[in-house]
Amino acid sequence: MNDVDHLTEEKSEKGVKTYESIVHYGDSNEVTRVGYSDYNEFTKNDKRSQSMEGFDKDYRDIVDYILKITHRIWEEKGIGVIYDTYHNNVSMHTGSVTVQGINAVISGTLQTLHAFPDRNLIGENVIWSGNDKEGFLSSHRIASTATNLGDSSFGLATDKRVFFRTVVDCFVHSNRIVEEWLVRDNLSIVKQLGYDPVEVAKKLASESKTKSFQLGAGANETMDGQFSPKVYASDQEGFEIGDFTLQLYNSIYQRRLFNEVKHYYSETAVVHAICEQDLTGHQQIQSMLISLFASFPTSKVMVERVTCNDGQLENEWDVAVRWTLQGLHDGIGYFGQPSGAPVTIQGISHLKVRNEEVVEEWMTFDGLDVLRQIYLESEEG
Repeated sequence: MNDVDHLTEEKSEKGVKTYESIVHYGDSNEVTRVGYSDYNEFTKNDKRSQSMEGFDKDYRDIVDYILKITHRIWEEKGIGVIYDTYHNNVSMHTGSVTVQGINAVISGTLQTLHAFPDRNLIGENVIWSGNDKEGFLSSHRIASTATNLGDSSFGLATDKRVFFRTVVDCFVHSNRIVEEWLVRDNLSIVKQLGYDPVEVAKKLASESKTKSFQLGAGANETMDGQFSPKVYASDQEGFEIGDFTLQLYNSIYQRRLFNEVKHYYSETAVVHAICEQDLTGHQQIQSMLISLFASFPTSKVMVERVTCNDGQLENEWDVAVRWTLQGLHDGIGYFGQPSGAPVTIQGISHLKVRNEEVVEEWMTFDGLDVLRQIYLESEEG
């Protein structure tokens, strides 16, 4: 159930309002926060702060689990850790493509490390919810630096240094990742390597054996008959972070009320968009959103998951939002001239909300996968 107008309210044991299946909360006091701690110091504390029943004793809480396995797999090159921490039938969603099974995870990791063997991963934040009985959901934002020392699906090795962000959502149960949503800024990587993104996208499209997994994207799904997008109606009194987030995405993303940016974002808010774009202030944020939606003017946006943790400061929240845009590339905008191709964009955004306004946002999606879908249509035609 994704539509924000079909929400079921329930009360948690602590009496905090939650929105079943969409908005979830994690208590930051239960975990070791990601902050200024050096990884060498971070890993010395072995006292458990969560029960973590069913997990290896090495992991003291869900944040520790995510940071440790990421470090061991990627930086220590412990590829075999995947066999112990991923479900054999794991589902991994990367952009518009879904792959199944642990062997696909092993293969993808090896291919990436072959191309970028010195990749350094900095965990900027882990936003989480859940427990060891029903399972955890984590949203891990990573900043990476790496040198392209090996050939990749993008092309031959360039020896160039790159910086890029990745956000990974995981559903974890009993020490294993059961489902993963991985969003990497591949468009930024390709540009930094000096390749032509269009040519790389055409190459990837021609190499696609089957059409990418589409979540029903097309003309029939963009509008419900002739009805406009529904308005999220809230009976919440006062500020509540989950309610605030759902209202923001309904107003700006689903109903295209870009004037509402001024209502939800602080005057000096910064949005870290793809391709290393840092947008400051209402006007720049509005311009980026208008350009993006101009490429997909009749698209539909679905909010799939909202995860909320209280922040370091008073009246501050860290929020992860996983969303999907689907529709037709039938307008002139961020992705150039319209092609009419059906497109699915999987995005994950991290918001820092302070004093009832967004003060900083990290908006991540795979722009190269969007181009691949656009040129996939021409390859199949």
